[in-house]
Amino acid sequence: MDEEFDDVLAAVGPRLRALRLNSNTTLAALAEATGISVSTLSRLESGQRRPNLELLLPLAKAHRVPLDELVGAPATGDPRLHLRPMVRHGMTIIPLTRRPGGIQAYKHILPAGTPDQPDPQVHEGYEWLYVLNGKLRMVLGGQDLVMGPGEAAEFDTRVPHWFGRADTKAVEFLSLFGTQGERMHVRAKPRSS
Repeated sequence: MDEEFDDVLAAVGPRLRALRLNSNTTLAALAEATGISVSTLSRLESGQRRPNLELLLPLAKAHRVPLDELVGAPATGDPRLHLRPMVRHGMTIIPLTRRPGGIQAYKHILPAGTPDQPDPQVHEGYEWLYVLNGKLRMVLGGQDLVMGPGEAAEFDTRVPHWFGRADTKAVEFLSLFGTQGERMHVRAKPRSS
């Protein structure tokens, strides 16, 4: 039972980090909203501090999620994933992984609508995108790109970046997010022998 309890607590940090990054919130802004110090928030996200109810309640309120989304449901033996979509800035984000640490996978859905104005952000990490449907506009540093289905991009998230609709049609894409120094590798074709 203690091992299962430790596993549940170990998964809280990555969930907190994913929620904060998906809402483009800085540690400083979250500290101001919750009254929890930046250093405590950083230690919670990295797993260096065990979460408790006194810390989790204001975080759940700030992220506008139920408390059980932060701590996850206990293991039932059911192999199916029951992941809850989040809506951030009009985009539906579906987490595809629920494990502590490592690379996190998400499906993003931007509904049809008027394209938004870019508002590039930066944060620690490394990201990989793959467009499933529609046209995705990606602003990365000084580049302004339009990506179509089947196209992928990878970048250091410390470079100012933003993505949104390239036109009025819906867009669906996958993203893999890893910590700084953790990179994904894609090969366009097998190496010749």
